[in-house]
Amino acid sequence: MGLESPAWTAGVKRFSHEAMATVFEVQALHPDATYAAQAAHAAFDLVDRLERELTRFLPNSDVGRINALAAGQSTRVSPSTMDCLLVARQMYDVTGGAFDVSIGTGLPSLELAADESRVRASTGGVRIDLGGIGKGHAVDLMGELLEDWGIEAAVVHGGFSSVLALGAPAAQEGWPLTLSDPGPPIRVLVRLARRDTALGASGVRKGGHIVDPRTGKPAAGRRAAWAVLPRQAAHERSQAGCGGPRRAAAAAADALATAFMLMRLRDIGALCAASPGLEAWVLPEPARSGGPPEALHFGTPGSS
Repeated sequence: MGLESPAWTAGVKRFSHEAMATVFEVQALHPDATYAAQAAHAAFDLVDRLERELTRFLPNSDVGRINALAAGQSTRVSPSTMDCLLVARQMYDVTGGAFDVSIGTGLPSLELAADESRVRASTGGVRIDLGGIGKGHAVDLMGELLEDWGIEAAVVHGGFSSVLALGAPAAQEGWPLTLSDPGPPIRVLVRLARRDTALGASGVRKGGHIVDPRTGKPAAGRRAAWAVLPRQAAHERSQAGCGGPRRAAAAAADALATAFMLMRLRDIGALCAASPGLEAWVLPEPARSGGPPEALHFGTPGSS
């Protein structure tokens, strides 16, 4: 997934930061470069804090404490970690278990008390890894922070696999985004112009690291998958109340792109049909003979 840079984006200020084993970037349209830089670095500070909370490699991180729970034990987590867990559980349910941050060790046995920011294990041995959703979660919160700073037009991404488009450049339909075959050969499959939209990408370019938690077998037959999801408008968020996750479009798109590497095509189509604005693209592995495959598309663009 990429961001094209035609001439009219010459005023975009770009800032980058390494975290979560990738490079996060803020591309913002703002007349004051110094102010934009301050906002971007505040967003990067937030990412660093999230990484400390969500990593499974630190025993005292939120995830580290969850993974140490025995049956009947509980632990408090930060509100942002609870938000991430709530989205992860929702994605587990809507994908029929194809997206499972516990990799089959028993996500449903974790009880999430959102009001108390507390996680309780009804059985022991649950081990979670939020790597499949953590970057999208960070991108969501970065987008909220940039809006709090008054930056209304920006693209935020974590390694281009988790992308959030805020607003749009003046006189443009949206930010120009591309979906590309991870190859070889690398080729652009789809060009999009989107605003207030999240995109998630998943693929097997780095090897068979995507495992179906329902079977224990690696993903097969697909080279890449993408999920595109409209972002909830600010007024819709306030009307929804505070009982659920925040504006979690990028986290959900992250999870769905992974699930789309594993789900049956008819189930992907049914999920898109039942979810207004949700779109999916699935790129099959090339056949032994014939030309390169084309991406299969599901869903219709949402209004934004």
